[in-house]
Amino acid sequence: MARSDIIYVLNGPNLNLLGQREPEIYGRQTLSDIEALCRAAAPDAEIVFRQSNHEGELVDWIHEARGKASALVINPAAFTHTSVALLDALKTLDIPVIECHLSNPAAREEFRRHSYVSLAATGVISGLGPHGYELAVRAALRLAQERAGGSARS
Repeated sequence: MARSDIIYVLNGPNLNLLGQREPEIYGRQTLSDIEALCRAAAPDAEIVFRQSNHEGELVDWIHEARGKASALVINPAAFTHTSVALLDALKTLDIPVIECHLSNPAAREEFRRHSYVSLAATGVISGLGPHGYELAVRAALRLAQERAGGSARS
């Protein structure tokens, strides 16, 4: 499998509680359900799907993606609004980065309206619930294939 077929999907704090935590905002689907959607969205790609409540672990995975992935999808959750460390790590990448949010942060509390991650993202998808992840994975794969000079398959 070529490098252009590996997509990292990273998930930040509290996303392990999807389906239980504030379902009126984040929905009833679990993170496992979202992982299945991502894999179905790009069946010919290798999806590296991970979640952590620890900022440093997410930074380590972004560093790992530098040498392995052709694109990265990230839902940084609460770190969106606070993490210069994630921003700095993402700025080291030379691959497409799609920022993805289940809810629409711009329509929520004032403090959620600023994203450090957006400063390094190729694109942002928000407010579409789990469907946003499908779109993010497809967009990441297409952008990676276009950069590699290949045709988009999904």
